[in-house]
Amino acid sequence: MLDVLPDSSRAALMARGSTRNYSADEVLYLAGSPADALYIVLEGRVRVMRGEAGRAYVLHVETAGGSLGEVPLFEGTTYPATAIAAEPTRCLVLSRETVLATVRADPELALALLSRLAGRVRLLVERLDQQTGHSTLGRLATLIVRRAASANGRSFSLGGTQLQVAEEIGTVRELVVRGLRTLRDRAVIESHGEGRYIVTDAAALSEIAASGQ
Repeated sequence: MLDVLPDSSRAALMARGSTRNYSADEVLYLAGSPADALYIVLEGRVRVMRGEAGRAYVLHVETAGGSLGEVPLFEGTTYPATAIAAEPTRCLVLSRETVLATVRADPELALALLSRLAGRVRLLVERLDQQTGHSTLGRLATLIVRRAASANGRSFSLGGTQLQVAEEIGTVRELVVRGLRTLRDRAVIESHGEGRYIVTDAAALSEIAASGQ
């Protein structure tokens, strides 16, 4: 979010906020706690999660430039989900009072936050469509397509443990293990050890991602 702001707006936010460091698996805030701050990720990665019937699932993942907690902060309510650092992470933390005062004084910040909120709504709608319209194998294949694209032909990891991957695509670890085995048996991906993979049939992988089979 900071990268779309004018230099003066960015400098004002940095001056008014505090920088906090989080280790991997450290909680930024818990679901149900008062939404008293806005978090902007400066470095690292944060997973925003909810739990239901003993199973956790990922709503969205924020990397450098992403922001967390906008909706409940403006509502003046509580955080609807729990934010956890997926790796060592550094955030700019802004109190609710600071954000509201800055928005009133700086329309550029208001527009940036509205853009982030619009993107968040679109992401959640797309995730809902994927959860309801695609099989577990299809969702796993879609995740692998994204990971492979960012690896530029090199081996890549799934971005977390098998449990974390299950939470991200809305399933359980056992089905992730089964899906990876299926993709390997079909010679679509190949294991390179230590949780890393390489795509051996990109066309087949894309077809599975699209069809779920």
